[in-house]
Amino acid sequence: MTARLLYVMDPMCSWCWGFAPVAEALIAQASAAGVHTHLVVGGLRSASSALDASTRRYILEHWQAVTAATGQPFQLDGALPDGFVYDTEPACRALVAARSLDPQLGWALLKAIQQAFYQHTEDVTRAPQLVELAERAGFERTAFSDAFVSAETRAATAADFSWVQDLGIAGFPTLLAERNGQLALLTNGYQPLDALAPLLGRWLEHLKHQERAAHA
Repeated sequence: MTARLLYVMDPMCSWCWGFAPVAEALIAQASAAGVHTHLVVGGLRSASSALDASTRRYILEHWQAVTAATGQPFQLDGALPDGFVYDTEPACRALVAARSLDPQLGWALLKAIQQAFYQHTEDVTRAPQLVELAERAGFERTAFSDAFVSAETRAATAADFSWVQDLGIAGFPTLLAERNGQLALLTNGYQPLDALAPLLGRWLEHLKHQERAAHA
């Protein structure tokens, strides 16, 4: 019997940043039961032109709503400066590169990207910044840089985006529980830990009963 959690998110999705402490706790809860979590990147936004003033204002108001709901900190002063192109593909691709090299270190890179973007107003759409963050997270600089620009990583990132779209996932964060290829939805969108921990606990308990029955 194979089982895992699938965390579908985008590192430049503000609700995913709001959900970060909840996700961390749920991943730890699953890990304690012997179930690992696989990160899937969603491709929130693809852009080729800079944000206009009204879109920037809308996004910053949205960030304020996220912090009000979740308590996660945002640095609004200096965020999304003039000329900023809100393209989440590079940050997503960085996580796919990390996943291919060391999935455990990938979680550290995810946290580093989110903190850099939302708390320190760093431009995480730029390859040099992502390589720097990866090195700080523990990756060897050259190996990560090579993986980040490789055709294989680009294809794997596009495959994640397509899988998410084909499944009909319209919002992030989304957390799925998978057992033997069958998916169960734990949440689509932000929910607090006290709502989700019991739900995950019941799924893990059911999983344990099924494993016992299989070996009886």
